[in-house]
Amino acid sequence: MEGQASPLRQSRTRRAAPVLFRGPVEPLVFLGNFALVLQSPITTQYLWHRFSVDLGYNGTRDRGHCGNQTVDPRMTEVETLTSHWTLYMNVGGFLVDLFSSTLLGAWSDQVGRRPLLVLASLGLLLQAVVSIFVVQLQLHVGYFVLGRILCALLGDFSGLLAAGFASIADVSSNHSRTFRMALLEACIGVAGMLASLLGGHWLRAQGYANPFWLALALLIVMTLYAAFCFGETLKEPKSTRLFTLRHHRSIVHLYLSPAPEKSRKHLALYSLAFFVVITVHFGAQDILTIYELSTPLCWDSKLIGYGSAAQHLPYLTSLLGLRLLQCCLADSWVAEIGLTFNILGMVVFAFATITALMFTGYGLLFLSLVITPIIRAKLSKLVGESEQGALFSAMACVSSLAMLAASGIFNSLYPATLNFLKGFPFLLGAGLLFIPAILIGVLERANPHSEFQNIS
Repeated sequence: MEGQASPLRQSRTRRAAPVLFRGPVEPLVFLGNFALVLQSPITTQYLWHRFSVDLGYNGTRDRGHCGNQTVDPRMTEVETLTSHWTLYMNVGGFLVDLFSSTLLGAWSDQVGRRPLLVLASLGLLLQAVVSIFVVQLQLHVGYFVLGRILCALLGDFSGLLAAGFASIADVSSNHSRTFRMALLEACIGVAGMLASLLGGHWLRAQGYANPFWLALALLIVMTLYAAFCFGETLKEPKSTRLFTLRHHRSIVHLYLSPAPEKSRKHLALYSLAFFVVITVHFGAQDILTIYELSTPLCWDSKLIGYGSAAQHLPYLTSLLGLRLLQCCLADSWVAEIGLTFNILGMVVFAFATITALMFTGYGLLFLSLVITPIIRAKLSKLVGESEQGALFSAMACVSSLAMLAASGIFNSLYPATLNFLKGFPFLLGAGLLFIPAILIGVLERANPHSEFQNIS
């Protein structure tokens, strides 16, 4: 059964669904991240608002006096509850995502990228529907966790990314793959930046509900695009069962089965570097909004929108920096430079007590996102064409594990260190980033001619 396909098996080759036009995958990633970023900070601020009402806390947002006021114990409790419920949502989603992302990504190597893109879009749509019910009907905030779990069952944004990066690998050459993947990540950043600017102003003007309705409308468009407009990139899609251990075995084989074109050591160590980078990235992202809402910064929704936009700007600046630096440096050195600026940004966040210093930290992250497309591209070059979906589902699994670790570490550590050093989680993140920096340097030194290739 696993060997050469028989004529009967060949006749079961899956015909591509009719499409209105052969659209690329980038609009899907753009719309998906726009909807997510529109919702994420607003969800955090909504949790803050709900817990503040429940506890009778109406602390000032006057930044001129915020830094001088005595810390209200009720504010500390609001911070802790908001951080913990963010943790519950993430843990619920990521635990389910560990199973679904590995299954669906490898499945896409057989049936094509479109089915996974449609499922992931539907999952994001369901999450938006649940969020609208919570906000409009003032339901218990625990329903946010239900929305995350429903989304994760259908692939979540990590499934969308797995299919997106696999489709890029399907149609790009080794020569152009790093830049194409950075371009896809730039779509994530531009979408996040625009959504952040819109969400902050909109929340201040009209409240919590309307941004969720816009996210729902965009996700409906995104689902229709995935179903009827995306041009399938897999050459010969085939009908195959979804619920079978073969999909999970294909991921295990990536790391355990030797092959001429891949090194198991490099796959494992680059995956570890990817894990640490994602852990720090999402761990810091999880607590930034709470950090900015509370004393001594006491940002309002408008400033939080600007901060979230600045947080997504490195997706674009990293793309430009990658293109320029590749003219004179190997990709490994570009990654090391990106890690250096990332570490500096984390350290500045840890000691930021004024708005200007906080934005200085954001500015230092301008090359921080060159690392992930470089690692993804290198991993993609280490496996065969028929293993791209399995590889990127493995990366989705690594991302889910990293996000789970990030939520557990950062959302638990943040309230525990409020009275010791509020920015301590950012210092921890800076220290952790030395691990991928060392790994990338060691791997490049072990095989300097093939680990990273310049793009001319």
